[in-house]
Amino acid sequence: MHALEKILARNSGKATVRTGEIVTARVDFAEINDLYLQTVYSFYEMGGDRVWDNTRCAFVFDHYAPCPDIKSASNHREMREFARKNGLKYHFDIDCGVCHQVMPEAGVIYPGMIVVATDSHTTTHGAFGAMGTGCGATDMATILMTGELWFRVPEIIEVRLEGEAPRGVYPKDVILAVLGKIRADGAVYKAIDFTGSYVDSLNVAGRMTVCNMAVEMGAKTAYMQPNQAVLDYVNARAVRPFEVQYTDPGYRYAESHVFDVSALEPQLACPSSVENVRPLPEVLAEGPVPLDQGYIGSCTGGREEDLEIAAKILKGRHIPPYARLVVVPASAQVMCACMAKGHIQALMDAGAAIATPGCGACLGAHEGILAPGEVCITSTNRNFPGRMGSTEAQVYLASPATVAASILNGRITDPRDYLE
Repeated sequence: MHALEKILARNSGKATVRTGEIVTARVDFAEINDLYLQTVYSFYEMGGDRVWDNTRCAFVFDHYAPCPDIKSASNHREMREFARKNGLKYHFDIDCGVCHQVMPEAGVIYPGMIVVATDSHTTTHGAFGAMGTGCGATDMATILMTGELWFRVPEIIEVRLEGEAPRGVYPKDVILAVLGKIRADGAVYKAIDFTGSYVDSLNVAGRMTVCNMAVEMGAKTAYMQPNQAVLDYVNARAVRPFEVQYTDPGYRYAESHVFDVSALEPQLACPSSVENVRPLPEVLAEGPVPLDQGYIGSCTGGREEDLEIAAKILKGRHIPPYARLVVVPASAQVMCACMAKGHIQALMDAGAAIATPGCGACLGAHEGILAPGEVCITSTNRNFPGRMGSTEAQVYLASPATVAASILNGRITDPRDYLE
């Protein structure tokens, strides 16, 4: 069996599982973000009283942190009341950050577990050798009542990433290149196992970036076999013992896709689809692309490593008049670390506006949304019309390095021109 199949088998009390089989499995941790107050309503409508285990579930207030309107403030109030009533051990309020960042930091994510959240980008936690997937309010209410959920054992495909990334090519560029080939519907309800020498050498932040965007191909979950960087990270934080699962030798994937990372250039997902991916030099050859805003943040591009490379490019320089750069650290811990190392100061000196850790404008709610006709380059994960504000705005997805170099010039720019 594949490692993911072993996880499903163990948590459903079975010796083996097979592709397409429906199983009812134990959920090791459940998370509800502040878009999903309906989970609380559904919980009570189905007869719920107390959550099944108040140490294995949490609210994370990240999409509306701090609240931009009365409706979101009211939602937060009701969710806080539910959290207090149930004595939740973990409650991440508006001072914490994005769910996919704060949960690993808190040690509740570890290899071999099943984590379910009301957020499609829960595939991020495959970076830790966990099975992470999203669900809706009704399914989450069921988990809160019983600690279990049904799953269909997914078909598993391999995305093998070989080689060493050239200068100026970052994990975001790699996953964009993969998206451009597999397309937005190429892995619907499948699991993606990222393998290869590039994955083996990736740090935790890079792994999270790659797994995060698996859902943009339709994937139900993502997986990476934990490397030493992951094990060191988890061992320093995990609140529960864990068991790493390994794929059996000779396991046969439903399909395999191989990418030579060493041959890549910086990539762009152009308006208005995540699969509209082109090499950056190809876009530049067609003429300048003026920008109104650069955006660095979210569960895809707001970690310490992301802010660090942006600060290095921008240090001692300043973005042009009438352009703007919004920086949203993925968590308070990330923000504190970047403050201690001078990255936040360097970004502010360059003209960046630093926003509260959280989702920010990634979902088009606040902290940097776009007006009609504006053009933004961002390190976030989606660029369809209306994602970051007006449906008449245009959004390009890129690495934090490309975002920093581009907004510095007021037009899309190759970051390699600014790297040592």
